[in-house]
Amino acid sequence: MIRRAHVFRTLYWVFTPFFQESAVGLPEQPDLLKRIEREIIDGFDEELELEIEDRTHEDILSPEGIHESDDAAKAERAAYFKELFRLQAELVKLQDWVAATRRKAIVIFEGRDAAGKGGVIKRITQRLNPRVCRTVALPAPSDRERTQWYFQRYVAHLPAAGEIVLFDRSWYNRAGVERVMGFCTDDEYEEFFRSVPEFERMLVRSGIQLIKYWFSITDEEQELRFLARIHDPLKQWKLSPMDLESRRRWEEYTLAKETMLQRTHIPEAPWWLVNAVDKKKARLNCIRHLLSLMDYQEIDRTEVELPDRERHAGYARHALPPEMMVPEHY
Repeated sequence: MIRRAHVFRTLYWVFTPFFQESAVGLPEQPDLLKRIEREIIDGFDEELELEIEDRTHEDILSPEGIHESDDAAKAERAAYFKELFRLQAELVKLQDWVAATRRKAIVIFEGRDAAGKGGVIKRITQRLNPRVCRTVALPAPSDRERTQWYFQRYVAHLPAAGEIVLFDRSWYNRAGVERVMGFCTDDEYEEFFRSVPEFERMLVRSGIQLIKYWFSITDEEQELRFLARIHDPLKQWKLSPMDLESRRRWEEYTLAKETMLQRTHIPEAPWWLVNAVDKKKARLNCIRHLLSLMDYQEIDRTEVELPDRERHAGYARHALPPEMMVPEHY
């Protein structure tokens, strides 16, 4: 089991100032305040569940499970949580600003397999409204889509006013996996490089802010993460034959990446490189940088008051058949 007591203490002192501020004006009912406090703390469980993804092979096989080995590790973990929650609070402000000002933004996440793109996307979207900030992760193109204009299937997912779209891989598949694995011709590859700068300039001229991240890891780190996935039954689904082949073709992917960055790094939509060898630092650095690129401001919210529930003398709640209930095993 995770040593939850230490983690919850960390979350408590991170969260307490926010709770105290939001509790202003609530009725003086200690039991109610405690229940609200517990409800908010329960919301952090999602982050704890996500943290399990970072366990090692030894953690999985160890009877004790995940544990902090020393005070330095505990302090580092506490600092990570504190900064992550601070940045997520800023992301909520960014979300409100995007919705209020009807801005449009695209954030592209590219990088090698197991570079940690999905992890940072999860932390970005974790506290946000999916109607404002949504993720697009398209599968391989269908036979019909292969006959379309290359960018056509991506256009359908572009943001409307008041939306942020996060692309977990994007049209840059053509410059990476399609090039290395031979899924496109040389002519299609060259046409992509002729078209993509103009395509992205069109997006920017239409009022879309386009941000592109490449997550960079070392050869040794990718090997370690692949081995961890192989030996973790909860992560094996992440490994496809294409992923394994990409491992063998590391150098070909390196050449394709270098060519892509050189030919598509334009002033209107430059590439930003994230050092992703340390997953936690990569998440914090990427989110902080993303926030720095958006000229957002905190939007004043209308104070919310919970109305009293109406009660009618003739109202009676009907009992539901017990066979409809999910068995309470826990």
